[in-house]
Amino acid sequence: MVWNRLLLLTVFLFLPALAAATPLADKVVEHRLSNGLRLLLVERHDTPTVAAYITIGVGSVNETSETRGVAHLLEHMLFKGTTTLGTTDYAAEKPVLARIEQGGSELDRLRLQPTADPARVAELESRLKELQEQARNYVVKDVFSQLYSENGAVGFNAFTSKDMTTYLVSLPANKLELWALLESDRMKNAVLREFYTERDVIREERRRSYETDPDGLLYETLLATAFTVHPYRDPIIGWHSDIANLSLAQTRAFLHRYYAPVNTTIALVGDIRAAEAIALVERYFGGIAPGEPVPPVAAEEPPQRGEKQVAIDFDAEPRLAIAFHKPTLPSKDDYVFDLIDQILGQGRTSRLYKRLVEEQQLATSVSVFGAPGSRYPNLFVIEAVPRYPHTAAEVETVIIAELDRLRNEEVEPRELAKARNRLLTDNLRSLRSNSGLARLLTTYQTLAGDWRYLVSYEARISELTAADIRKTAQAWFTPQNRTMVVVQRGEERR
Repeated sequence: MVWNRLLLLTVFLFLPALAAATPLADKVVEHRLSNGLRLLLVERHDTPTVAAYITIGVGSVNETSETRGVAHLLEHMLFKGTTTLGTTDYAAEKPVLARIEQGGSELDRLRLQPTADPARVAELESRLKELQEQARNYVVKDVFSQLYSENGAVGFNAFTSKDMTTYLVSLPANKLELWALLESDRMKNAVLREFYTERDVIREERRRSYETDPDGLLYETLLATAFTVHPYRDPIIGWHSDIANLSLAQTRAFLHRYYAPVNTTIALVGDIRAAEAIALVERYFGGIAPGEPVPPVAAEEPPQRGEKQVAIDFDAEPRLAIAFHKPTLPSKDDYVFDLIDQILGQGRTSRLYKRLVEEQQLATSVSVFGAPGSRYPNLFVIEAVPRYPHTAAEVETVIIAELDRLRNEEVEPRELAKARNRLLTDNLRSLRSNSGLARLLTTYQTLAGDWRYLVSYEARISELTAADIRKTAQAWFTPQNRTMVVVQRGEERR
């Protein structure tokens, strides 16, 4: 559920039913509830469906050393139901859940003690298992998914990133009130049932996706090496010991503090009437307490003063990642990096693909992207998988040469125009769906503080020159700003 790249919006929203473009700024209706919830609406009447996105401006970057992994854990937990959904009898279930929390907390504390009595640990584990079995008698599984599916909805999902958490679904327009009922109930009355079971599920997810997967290990190590202070260094899922020691009390406190209207943006795009949709959202969400605004992250990553290199001994085919620190929006360099991304790594005609994969056949794949978030200064990342028998060192040499080429030579006008047109065309294509537009509206309202940031994007990209690209490359593609991680078998190290 980890999301690595945000698509960017162009100035025009092309409606399938129209031959001409309509300015986005004229299509979005904005409404702010008294409790702080922000609502963005776009009417599209070509199909009788609506994309509904709820984005909460809290992610793993907002966690402390005591709560790492809690945002991702909450993403899982908020599918478990409420006081009325997901249970056959909440009045009977509630005291059982309280005993589970008491027993689980005691067990967690005991496990942290170096001299813990194994017999006592086993006793508490057995008792917790009994209580969990008792609680299962009240659980109704997958209640949200079932209700949505039975009413024609598709794409019901959620994702947690460094910067935000999003819940999404697309459904028939005449079922919008069902969405409002379910999602407002989830915001007000979520019950964190099956907590310890789900915590174990996430620990296994971590083993599978990071600890035993070379790509996950590469990416996780890259972030932890490139960042020394900023919480972008920590994995969204949390470190293994973080997950194992997250308490139900901490998780509940994080939920009640931040998953609230003041931090929430909702986008409804599709076959709606704006005035009716506003009244509906007011009716279901208007009475929810505002909650506490998410505070900005105070930690600031210091400038990197020398190249960092890490080699990981892992039984897999070699792969490497090279990253450079860079600014984020609204910096001009952030726009420039969108063009650099296209020039270096997007498509079969990009520079790195042509040299590494097609011409010299040194690599089987190469990818370029920004990571790990967008709210704070981030990284420009290049990943590649060498083609046997070639080595990571050979691939690295070509990558550095192409970066130096950007530093020393201006991009030809034809290549710049091609990159710009491809960037804008690809982004425009993503907006032809209701979901694509809803996602971007909530994303940039959350990241930039105003969705109108999107309106100027095409103009800002069009203003950039070859000289801007060279200047940005010279500023950031330096050895002292570089971090490289290689995953390979020990005997293959250079």
